[in-house]
Amino acid sequence: MKQKEIVYVISDSVGETAELLVKAVSAQFNGGHIEIKHRSYVQQIEDIEDVIYLSKQSSSIIAFTIVIPFLKEYLDKRALAEGIIAIDLMSPLLDAFSQTFNKAPKCEPGLMRKLDANYFRRVKAIEFAVKYDDGRDPHGLKRADIVLIGISRTSKTPLSIYLAHKGLNVANIPLVPEVAPPDELFEIGRNICVGLVITPDKLNEIRKERLKSLGLTAQVNYANLERILEELLYAEKIMKRLGCPIIDVSNKAVEETADLILEMLKKRLVGYHE
Repeated sequence: MKQKEIVYVISDSVGETAELLVKAVSAQFNGGHIEIKHRSYVQQIEDIEDVIYLSKQSSSIIAFTIVIPFLKEYLDKRALAEGIIAIDLMSPLLDAFSQTFNKAPKCEPGLMRKLDANYFRRVKAIEFAVKYDDGRDPHGLKRADIVLIGISRTSKTPLSIYLAHKGLNVANIPLVPEVAPPDELFEIGRNICVGLVITPDKLNEIRKERLKSLGLTAQVNYANLERILEELLYAEKIMKRLGCPIIDVSNKAVEETADLILEMLKKRLVGYHE
């Protein structure tokens, strides 16, 4: 009876990298009828010994992605002593990086998964920002990390997207005198909300340019200075009622305003933990 062909995939993290590479290699041998056995999150010498014992019982190879130095060295030594083929899938490339770029690896397991987790968190945050942009669905306010409020053209949407790239769930609500803010706005914590204001002249200039880009006359009420003053006064009343922090975005880039908001958020979190 033909003995099973086994590859033991060992990792101090999940082991997905090693498994994918083993599958790619095994596919080159008659369709890859190789049995892959996992041992993930290896942290102790005893874990190594278990795999060494099992590997001795069959025709097998050990393929590993272990970056914790003492575990890697122990596995290398034990495999050599027992005559087992153990392939280190990480070290050759780690060494090449170190020599070429003159940097030392962190030797910390699971870093790629942390990067992936951050990436997916940002994607979800961007989806959140789009879904709850411009007051589309006030039910999302209670799930937001930050809620931006302000009249039209105070950078609410670009700020929401920029902060979403930092992994924050951001919703924004436009303040319009003729439209009452949603009830949910007054049910969230005041420190979650950030008011955005701008000088009347600056806003008048921005709105005129916006109308011009749309092919509309600058005389439209949207860019009328009296209308702008009315909107700003209304927004100020709402912000005072909420007691939220207020940022003047008149001469600030989106990045500058975002940094101020992030600093506010950091102080809020510190205060929460103290």
